[in-house]
Amino acid sequence: MAHNALYNVVDIFHHLCYKSHIIGADILDLTEILEGTVNFKDHNFVFSMMMHIAAMTLEHKNVQKLMRDPQQKFDVIIGEYMFTDLYSTFPAVFQCPYIWFSTVEPHWMVMNLVHSPMNPAYNGDYMYANIPPFNFMQRVQELWIQLTGLYHHNNDYYQREEAVYLKHVVPILKEQGKPVPDYNVLKYNASLLLGNSQVAIGNAVPMPPSYKHIGGYHIDDEVKPLPEDLKKILDNAKNGVIYFSMGSNLKSKDLPDDLKKGLLEVFGGLKQTVLWKFEENLPNQPKNVHIVQWAPQQSLLAHPNLKLFVTHGGLLSLTEAVHFGVPVIAIPVFADQFLNANQIQHKRIGEKVDLSHNLPKDLKVALDKVLADLPRYTAKVKEMSVAYHDSPMKPKDALNFWVEHVVRTRGAPHLRSVALQVPLYQQAYLDLLAVLLAAAVGILLVVRKILSFFKPQKNIKEKKN
Repeated sequence: MAHNALYNVVDIFHHLCYKSHIIGADILDLTEILEGTVNFKDHNFVFSMMMHIAAMTLEHKNVQKLMRDPQQKFDVIIGEYMFTDLYSTFPAVFQCPYIWFSTVEPHWMVMNLVHSPMNPAYNGDYMYANIPPFNFMQRVQELWIQLTGLYHHNNDYYQREEAVYLKHVVPILKEQGKPVPDYNVLKYNASLLLGNSQVAIGNAVPMPPSYKHIGGYHIDDEVKPLPEDLKKILDNAKNGVIYFSMGSNLKSKDLPDDLKKGLLEVFGGLKQTVLWKFEENLPNQPKNVHIVQWAPQQSLLAHPNLKLFVTHGGLLSLTEAVHFGVPVIAIPVFADQFLNANQIQHKRIGEKVDLSHNLPKDLKVALDKVLADLPRYTAKVKEMSVAYHDSPMKPKDALNFWVEHVVRTRGAPHLRSVALQVPLYQQAYLDLLAVLLAAAVGILLVVRKILSFFKPQKNIKEKKN
């Protein structure tokens, strides 16, 4: 298939937003996050929520209609991994290869589906945001997280997901006379794992052949021109521009009023021009602060006068910053943003600020630090940008190539890791350990028995009166 081919696109409108029936509220509510009432590091909370959303997706009338349509055919299905394996059941219905897509850096949960869990000695759980090399306590923590996570994922959540599969997918397979694979077979049957990652940005860790880095796939080949009003602001900014955006899902307008007021005071005290992505009109703006309800982020970052990017630290935004060589201050809120923020600080391309009621004060400290040493931060991120760009293939071309490769090779079975055929107890040599322990115990018992024969015997005489 050529890259300019017209693909058959099926768009199913399934509006779940971020409303969770589990907690009955918007999980991205900034007030609740500030108060700490939502814990995004709780695996049980995240697993349950995402499994519930996946179950709602499978039972949705439009999805059911699609799966029951015998005329609907696909060459390949790409499903996003979001802490649930339920989307791996689609290939059973459509009889085609399946590709996992991960929006974050490689981690043990998703790697378990195409290879084996990653070694926790150097690859951490991204919710806990540890940066290798780990110290002793971090290694203990990572091992515990992975062991308990695997147990719950392969037992409690497996049974609940299997029940969803049996209820919403298996009846369709039986109606259409198709084979009914075991759920445990489907979840490990992916041909490929596409990762929104780049070694230059993240960590260099061993990867199986079925994992492909495509971080940066979303970045346009050619920078689109800025709207005239924004272009004028950036062109005329004698001291450079700072762009502040919390992304598309988080709304700056939802920040408490005291934080909004404090941030305006901080920005107003800078000599730089500040562009703030804000979703509504904001009164009492300082002269150097400009509010935009929407902005072409890539075009802004490409402008030579854009000196600093203040962001929530999402991987798409971080990749864009590295692509265009712009230092970053990250204010992480949830998921992998904490890990990305730690990477930004660890690789010295920016700083990290916690989202708290002290945000204005803490952000001012970070701004002063970065702006005072801006040439060093800029040089470091441009050095990373060179490594990021030095590749034989653009990320979007790699994405197209590997998806089409799966189609051409009918599932790319040659890329499947043999680790999937080896149980975890064998990978960890627990069977060998059991044999050695049994042998050691056996030898110990034999030696003890032999020694008992050489033990001196004492004749005990009883005297009778």
